[in-house]
Amino acid sequence: MRQRPVRTLCAVALAAAAVALLDGCAALFLGGALVGGALVVTDRRTSGTMVDDEAIELKGASRLREALGDRGSVSVTSYNHIVLLTGTVTNEADKTAVERAVGAIESVRSVVNEVAIGTAASFGNRSSDTLVTSKVKASFVDAKDLQVNAFKVVTERGVVYLMGRVTEREANRAADIARGVSGVAKVVKVFEIVTEAELADLQTKPAKP
Repeated sequence: MRQRPVRTLCAVALAAAAVALLDGCAALFLGGALVGGALVVTDRRTSGTMVDDEAIELKGASRLREALGDRGSVSVTSYNHIVLLTGTVTNEADKTAVERAVGAIESVRSVVNEVAIGTAASFGNRSSDTLVTSKVKASFVDAKDLQVNAFKVVTERGVVYLMGRVTEREANRAADIARGVSGVAKVVKVFEIVTEAELADLQTKPAKP
């Protein structure tokens, strides 16, 4: 009875560490492996695309400040040049404006606008969302048949958005797991679907810039 919480906490820590490495330390990766460590972390994007996604998020944040000022709070998440917008604005015009501003960034392929109209999330909401994201990632680690770092997880007021280049099987499996996590109100799939053959090809090809 005492082993399960420890296992879950370890899984949360492992998932958070993997994501932190992917989000902030791309330079440490070579050919999909973490240099200097035993942990092998793969990413289904090229290193060049990973850099592009980071740039899109930075440019997006800057453009949102110009477009919104203090009239809302919107986050930009990019995966393989597909952008997810979450958060809140005060009116429909601003919701349209943020999509237009981010969609105009070079290399953005498409924008999924999930921005709500209303008041900004409270500190309690944000803390709860952070915990839900960690629990979803930990559940992916526990599942054993999913590569946790193949998914990007974003949570906004209990709604979990799943991003990544995955097969139909992986997409459905990940969504089913996420729905079973406490605190998840809804799961939205923002995946780029690849075939099993395409996935095999991605995993056998050496990483390219």
